Amino acid sequence: MTDQVRVLGISGSLRKGSLNTAALRAAVDLAPPGMTIETFDIAPIPLYNEDVKEQGFPEPVQRLREAIRAADALLLVSPEYNYSIPGVLKNAIDWASRPPEQPFAEKPIAIMGASPGALGTARAQYHLRQCFVFLNAPVLLQPEVMIAQANQKFDASGKLTDETTAKFIGDLLKGLADLTLRLRRGRAD
Repeated sequence: MTDQVRVLGISGSLRKGSLNTAALRAAVDLAPPGMTIETFDIAPIPLYNEDVKEQGFPEPVQRLREAIRAADALLLVSPEYNYSIPGVLKNAIDWASRPPEQPFAEKPIAIMGASPGALGTARAQYHLRQCFVFLNAPVLLQPEVMIAQANQKFDASGKLTDETTAKFIGDLLKGLADLTLRLRRGRAD
């Protein structure tokens, strides 16, 4: 049994200068030893339509489902729109979770988000947790990483400059690795 953890990272923002995509890039750089984070761009995923699904999963959706299945864990980094999850992220989750064999089951998930506001995406993160209850995916409960005033914590090129935030992200990734390995060992028993 290996202690390597492969994480699939997804930003819930399509914006080129997204603080959340910048936070995801920071997480890639802050991954602890033994963890690799591959990112997935959800921009090509079409709007969910059951009529389209009846013809088969579109290629970008199939790639997402395969990437989720191949990963040991997920890292979702999301902004908050109108007190909730951005539509593009919810759409990607809806597509990926359709039967048969939805790939989220028993997949450990960590959530974080960045916002120029004071709450740092707290409400969106709680909504994301609700989605994964139904999908039987264990979400890491602690630590919570809600990057408030994020526009002051990244430089103009999108590089994280705040050491406290970097520590929080590092702790989250360590917690995700620990949860993933604990669940892996439990399945081996």
